[in-house]
Amino acid sequence: MIHIKVFREHPEVIIKSLEKRHDTEKIEWVKNIIEWDKQIRILKQKAEDLRARRNKISLEINENKKKGADVTFLLEEAKDLPKKISEFEIRIDELAHKIHHHQMRIPNILHDSVPYGESEEDNVIVKKWGEPRTDKDKIINHYDWIVKNNYADIERAAKTSGARFYFLKGKLVDVQRALIQYAIDTVKSHNFVLIYPPYLVHKNIVAGATDLEDFKEVVYKVEDEDLYLIPTAEHALLGFHYNEMINEDTLPKLYAGFSSCFRKEAGAHGKDTKGIFRVHQFNKVEMFVYSKPEDSWQWHEKLLAVEEEIVQGLGIPYRVVNICTGDIGIVAAKKYDVEAWMPASQKYREIMSCSNCTSYQSVRSNIRLKRKDGTKEYVHTLNATALADTRMLVALIENFMQDDGTVKVPEVLKRYLNFDKL
Repeated sequence: MIHIKVFREHPEVIIKSLEKRHDTEKIEWVKNIIEWDKQIRILKQKAEDLRARRNKISLEINENKKKGADVTFLLEEAKDLPKKISEFEIRIDELAHKIHHHQMRIPNILHDSVPYGESEEDNVIVKKWGEPRTDKDKIINHYDWIVKNNYADIERAAKTSGARFYFLKGKLVDVQRALIQYAIDTVKSHNFVLIYPPYLVHKNIVAGATDLEDFKEVVYKVEDEDLYLIPTAEHALLGFHYNEMINEDTLPKLYAGFSSCFRKEAGAHGKDTKGIFRVHQFNKVEMFVYSKPEDSWQWHEKLLAVEEEIVQGLGIPYRVVNICTGDIGIVAAKKYDVEAWMPASQKYREIMSCSNCTSYQSVRSNIRLKRKDGTKEYVHTLNATALADTRMLVALIENFMQDDGTVKVPEVLKRYLNFDKL
């Protein structure tokens, strides 16, 4: 959420960002918020004036009674004041609710380096690494390969749980666990504290991370409970310091959440319906940083460097893209995606993301920074994928497939396994 001070002092920055996002209908919201905020301040002053008048009347009544003067008129005036004050307070609450409702739904202010565009087709390639395989005729797509080799059972998963679920089996589970441990070991080497978070969080925690209305097609809600299954450990890690004050000398805080994640994927009908690339349940290692505002852009690049270290260590060709204004979503001020080369489809596909959310989440979650001089402001939050296991498995299977149909285990994983191929 963008702080109300920005609406008061720099509305042109918000409006410019909305124009870049092709979200111009919300420009009227910005104007409304500014007007409602002005009305609130006027009403608060009027209410304060009435409270002062009420106090003054009380003194005047006491003084006049001592003199034996008639206080009928003063009593009548005093009788009406609470009602008038209450009317102002009701109107203030109504306007404050309207401001909050719209404020929560206005997206973050974009960084100047975010490329202008309308869709994912306009994302800008920042770099490429590795040599993509072009021998498509030698590659079996991951779905056919895992079913053929009895490493997964999609049909039985559909019977037990529905579409986009899976049973992983045998050695592929070992590789999955090796990938997870490899990612954990890597982030720990960069001083991230490993966290195993709760899988269920309250509504206010999800709303602190993103616009719940916009996100409701993604998250699973527990019926008749104020609880949601986490779609990413990011939400729980943001909730870790919800409504807290953090001392400057304790920043940055580096966390790595390891958890299962649950997503409806309701907006992905017809996409990746076969296999394990886009599923309702997967495991993820998620990096999360609480940063001083002046350091967050350096941390954005550092997080991307850790992601690249992980993919390069595995030896999987990839590219980094700077997500454009029309594809970035509401929370991030800037976002990179790391896309692995998928030989079976001869395409790059997203396996990691890396976002600087600046103060957008911390304002929503009331997470502030206390400076050494006593001043207070909102921290910046950043998140980045260290590993999404099913997507990385797909990339590994297709990129390390041999001519005889076996899949070679990457060197960095061999220390976790007692075999070198599938």
